[in-house]
Amino acid sequence: MLDVRRLRLLRELKIRGTLAGVAEALSYSPSAVSQQLALLEKEAGVELLHKVGRRVQLTAQAEILVDHTTHLLERLEIAEAEMMASLTTVSGTVRVAVFQSASHAVIPRALTLLAAEFPQLRVEVTEREPERGLFEVSARDFDLVLAEQYPGHGRAHRADLDRVNLATDALRLALPSASASADLAGLARMPWVMEPEGTVSRSWASQLCREAGFEPDVRFETADLIAHIRLIESGNAVGILPDLVWAGAEPTVRLVDLPGHPRRTLFSAARRSSTKRPGVVAVRDALARAVAPRRRSRRDDGRAATMLTP
Repeated sequence: MLDVRRLRLLRELKIRGTLAGVAEALSYSPSAVSQQLALLEKEAGVELLHKVGRRVQLTAQAEILVDHTTHLLERLEIAEAEMMASLTTVSGTVRVAVFQSASHAVIPRALTLLAAEFPQLRVEVTEREPERGLFEVSARDFDLVLAEQYPGHGRAHRADLDRVNLATDALRLALPSASASADLAGLARMPWVMEPEGTVSRSWASQLCREAGFEPDVRFETADLIAHIRLIESGNAVGILPDLVWAGAEPTVRLVDLPGHPRRTLFSAARRSSTKRPGVVAVRDALARAVAPRRRSRRDDGRAATMLTP
């Protein structure tokens, strides 16, 4: 009989790519991972790994075992979800990955709702970039991810994950209060603050500027949107901010609608095999309710604007 724990290590190697990656993810030493995989080879009676330079590569027989291990883990997770659903209380631990602006605006209210309604449920929250969070839910590092999608930028499809849209969130040009220009093209010579290179939000914002006829002068680069606000309100930069960043507070910078009124989509994703787990269902419901309240804001033209649309 093949050992399920060792089979999981083999699957982790397929996902992470290196023995060191598996060791880090599961808090093992690389030598312990290597030793357990060697034992799995003995159990299987066939070669599962072969060296390619300094790395190891899965054999065709190992790929077969990984495929069956994935299905086995899914069935075990479904069994656990059904067992937990048969209980009268919602308990256990749900690990949630969230992107930064959601951690400020959505998570505190969601946690308050969960603490009042499900006191035996433990929720652990870690900040992650959406793409990494989606990968880590698939890899079973997290149970749920709260992520974002920008207009025209689709996330990589992961067949093992489902997706539930929560709301759309307006993206607006953010200027210092005393700024004279309210036109995107008129900001070609202004210093900009944007998120780091490689993020979808940076790619989207840069492309928007290029479509307006200029390359943005990005002098400030940070994933911290609170730092964006401080740089903009102090007059040191201009940028693009999602409405969610205000978390129900009144904006402290001048907000101007962008051409086409672009909106990003907020969504949660979980492994399909865990969607009926009571803890996951409870957290998703709390996230939806935390996003749901709408508040009114003043746009640049003086009219009220809805900031979040479920």
